[in-house]
Amino acid sequence: MEFLTMCMLAAGFGMAIGAFGTGIGQGLAVKSAVEGVSRNPGASGKILTTMMIGLAMIESLAIYVLVVCLIILFANPYKDVAIEIAKSVAK
Repeated sequence: MEFLTMCMLAAGFGMAIGAFGTGIGQGLAVKSAVEGVSRNPGASGKILTTMMIGLAMIESLAIYVLVVCLIILFANPYKDVAIEIAKSVAK
């Protein structure tokens, strides 16, 4: 398998797993916040603030995954080395 193909697959799987994990985390956070508000409507402001901060932290994980995937695709420091090895093996 070619190096660039492996990089694309790694970036794709990494982003899929990262998005899946953050989606589950955000869903659980919102579920818990709704349950908390339904049990104690007076604390809805505090619960909403805490939930928004938590969602921002969870979303930052997805952004970090995106950055790593973009680095793998476009700024891979081993790209030139891998292409040279592939050319020498192909000869």
